[in-house]
Amino acid sequence: MAEIKSTMELVMERAARMGKASNEELQQEEIQKNGMKLAADFLDGKVESLMTTLTEQPEDHQVTIRNGMVETLLRNIFLHRDELGKERTEKATQGIREVSGDAGEVGNICAEMQNVLGQYNQHREQLRQQLEDQIRMQYEQMMAQQAGMQGGGAQIEHALEAKVNEELARMEAELTDQYNQALEQYKEALRERLG
Repeated sequence: MAEIKSTMELVMERAARMGKASNEELQQEEIQKNGMKLAADFLDGKVESLMTTLTEQPEDHQVTIRNGMVETLLRNIFLHRDELGKERTEKATQGIREVSGDAGEVGNICAEMQNVLGQYNQHREQLRQQLEDQIRMQYEQMMAQQAGMQGGGAQIEHALEAKVNEELARMEAELTDQYNQALEQYKEALRERLG
């Protein structure tokens, strides 16, 4: 037991040494957090222009602040399912273009990314409609078979509704996973170009 404790103490000491960041690292982290906050303010409409805000910062902090901005903007590009999400994603993409100076390659990646986001919602709606049509046909067939029998219609309707919801959740999860993988590739490409 004493041996385990001493090994545990060694592990804890090493973790403590690894956890100690230098003053410079802590300062860089704070500067980057400032950039993240400025980007969040931009997304919330509290800041008009990221570039104007960036140029107002101390020159030796601008690269680190910009990196923080980029990270926050990229986190706010996601597979949206409603109008508010779409607006936030578009605003984040606009911010990426702005902090890059709308460099050609970054602009192209952002445009492709926006196309993927639009395709996701179209694809999702198509899947939903196809599934509903398919289930409706099954329901009508079952109701026709039940026509000569008493009752059971409400039970069939509930069973089909549950089946639609279950199948839709499964298909949407697969679709979301595929599109998230593509979206992450675009985000990584932007990190490489903006980092």
